[in-house]
Amino acid sequence: MASPTTRPAPTVGFDLDMTLIDSRPGIRAAFLALSAETGVPIDADLAVTRLGPPLEQELAHWFPRERIAEVGARYREMYPTYAIAPTLALPGAHEAVAAVQELGGRALVVTAKYEANAKLHLGHLGIEPDTVVGGLWAEQKAEALREHGATVYVGDHTGDVRGARAAQALSVAVPTGPCDARELRAAGADVILDDLTEFPAWLADHVSGLAA
Repeated sequence: MASPTTRPAPTVGFDLDMTLIDSRPGIRAAFLALSAETGVPIDADLAVTRLGPPLEQELAHWFPRERIAEVGARYREMYPTYAIAPTLALPGAHEAVAAVQELGGRALVVTAKYEANAKLHLGHLGIEPDTVVGGLWAEQKAEALREHGATVYVGDHTGDVRGARAAQALSVAVPTGPCDARELRAAGADVILDDLTEFPAWLADHVSGLAA
């Protein structure tokens, strides 16, 4: 058992879209550009209300199955031009990542987003996790969480809760995305915070409890 003066260094995973960043303005712009280029109508305002799942799930609402791979590749290619600059950090994002590192822990981002574009967002906004893993959704996220030894995973979607539970990590949820607190609780979230501004204090209490 750790001594009262020794705090275990946490490894904490974070989701990206609508957990650390508000990517709705950027994704909306990218979808509008994709619509203009392909000539296919896309309701970008609707699309950004359901962020979280892989891009291909959203494209399936607008394109026939046989075009999804091609259009998805083109969207990812266009994405840096349209989506990076308009995207904002959510309140408390910088501080949440820093809180993990200040305790001697490691912060990783595990997201369904294309990894290269995820890194562009983080670099642009000056959010500096130790590791970024892209292309994983819901239970798939458990692969990266287990590989890096994460004991906590923070996300805004019921898919993030499922990923945390699959990894046997503590699920910390923030209702800053498409899922409200009731949905997150029903999915099995262990902790629900209003937003990431509450995370550093929660983490300090959590780590203190582990050291007791």
